[in-house]
Amino acid sequence: MRFEGKVALITGAASGMGLLMAQCFAKEGGRVVLADINEQAAGQAARSICDTGEKAIGIALDVRDYAQAKAAVARTVETFGRLDVLHNCAGGAASRIFQRNESFHNMPIEVIDWGLDVNLRGAVYLSHAAMGVMIEQRSGVIINMGSVTGHEGSGYSVDYATAKAGIIGLTKSLALCGASSGVRACCVSPGPVLTRPGMANMKTRLGRAAEPQEVVDLILFLCSDKASFITGTDYLVDGGRLCGGI
Repeated sequence: MRFEGKVALITGAASGMGLLMAQCFAKEGGRVVLADINEQAAGQAARSICDTGEKAIGIALDVRDYAQAKAAVARTVETFGRLDVLHNCAGGAASRIFQRNESFHNMPIEVIDWGLDVNLRGAVYLSHAAMGVMIEQRSGVIINMGSVTGHEGSGYSVDYATAKAGIIGLTKSLALCGASSGVRACCVSPGPVLTRPGMANMKTRLGRAAEPQEVVDLILFLCSDKASFITGTDYLVDGGRLCGGI
């Protein structure tokens, strides 16, 4: 029960690693706000958590809208009285989500805008909205989701690689902003993760993709008091992909 009395706001929480993070955080005593653009799915996921005896609510959130970001933080504090963890998990490669396979210079700018807005701007918006609450509490942790692609670059998903590289800079900057008030920021950059079948074919030195739990376990540690002296750092969970030779 390492998160008893703690409150987490998780974006992109209706599915994938965001949902798994919410379930695990609640299972260890925490209270969770599951925020997602799919309000119905977020509500259903929250009810499933409540059915096991934990506390959670689901809310609608488009991370591209700053007013909604502020409202999500306000709803969290209004419901549970505080905000201890912000997990910026919403995101994804726009080319995959919109099923576009054009080269970068032919990619519709609207697709590129979506990729930059959801993967980077959204994290900036939520962090901006949450930082004041955490500074006033003199405690809090912001966990940003990076990607190995932010280190590698990509000739295909240029907007995604750009946004994920920016997330690393955002994390370092947030760590500097919050340090004097006890607010930490960390980035977790996975390689391929088995949240969808296509990831299984991506190469790593360990010869497999990660199980979602392997990534979430690191996030949970970074949120906990055992990581109280860790801030401003990016953690690769990539099975040795960046070691080269692949």
